[in-house]
Amino acid sequence: MTDYAKLLGEETAQQLLGHSCKTIDKSKLHLPGPDYVDQNFLQTDRPIPVIRNLQTMFDHGRLGGTGFLSILPVDQGIEHTAGASFAPNPIYFDPESIVQLAIEAGCNAVASTLGVLASVARKYAHKIPFMLKINHNELMTYPNTYDQIMFATVEQAYEMGAVAVGATIYFGHETSDRQIIEVSRAFEAAHAMGMATVLWAYTRNDGFKKDGVDYHTAADLTGQANHLAVTIKADIVKQKQATNNGGFKAVGFAKTDEKVYTELTSDNPIDLTRYQVANCYMGRIGLINSGGGSGKNDHADAVRTAIINKRAGGMGLIMGRKAFQRPMDEGVKLIQSVQDVYLDAKVTVA
Repeated sequence: MTDYAKLLGEETAQQLLGHSCKTIDKSKLHLPGPDYVDQNFLQTDRPIPVIRNLQTMFDHGRLGGTGFLSILPVDQGIEHTAGASFAPNPIYFDPESIVQLAIEAGCNAVASTLGVLASVARKYAHKIPFMLKINHNELMTYPNTYDQIMFATVEQAYEMGAVAVGATIYFGHETSDRQIIEVSRAFEAAHAMGMATVLWAYTRNDGFKKDGVDYHTAADLTGQANHLAVTIKADIVKQKQATNNGGFKAVGFAKTDEKVYTELTSDNPIDLTRYQVANCYMGRIGLINSGGGSGKNDHADAVRTAIINKRAGGMGLIMGRKAFQRPMDEGVKLIQSVQDVYLDAKVTVA
């Protein structure tokens, strides 16, 4: 198993692995486990094929049967431009390389665009669960508008054999009302066709930056974004891991309660992420955190994110750029180092 003190540094490892959560007790959470789907979805109104497809994802790959998820998402060719995303490793201009990376790494599923998955569906849709991302923010509009628009339909996802659809909503954006309506209708259609739903529940508004502090990843703002995500029946929520708190108070909008900051959270990143989990119906809907962009310390950063997510009560990681912007064998090792955190019985829920 990983030597976390050596990888993260003694102080960081102790801060994370030695932490005991005193905010929202773990006994109140619906935690990932081998029977997670049975415990949290059988009593819902989800159609039987949705439950079957959720179980298909949870049973696949190195984390199969654990209740945790490791998903490879590669929609950055649209979201960040293909050049910015794939120039560091041009083999990923080829969609087959994307799917092969997910298979080699033992991921539960691969999430990508209509074009990517459609181009290899007959060869791979039966070998690894497909998750079709149906909307995107394209960067060709000048100046950039940062709006999520539909690129694919739920019917196309069904026809290619996808087990799930994914979508993004920019909560707080001036177009968020339209996005909520579009994605809610798409999720209803996806459930009717038997597919699971995954929401990238992101916050976006220039006003969320105040006095030099960026609150886009504040626990209170992202927590509320999660709560809106589960309200429109996302089966899994993808969220950026919380890095600070107090967005509502700093920006001065919406409503909050002082207990959010004095009792339900602390400065420890595990407690901040625990609040994100709590807003997903206390874990009835699983929280997966994003892996973030590629940098100088990707291995340590990815493992740190996984430890925080797991100890907070989260369900896993959805990590792309850190893995595919490097040679495939290195990408496989990086993804599996994250999976190893979820397989490590010594890393427990705080």
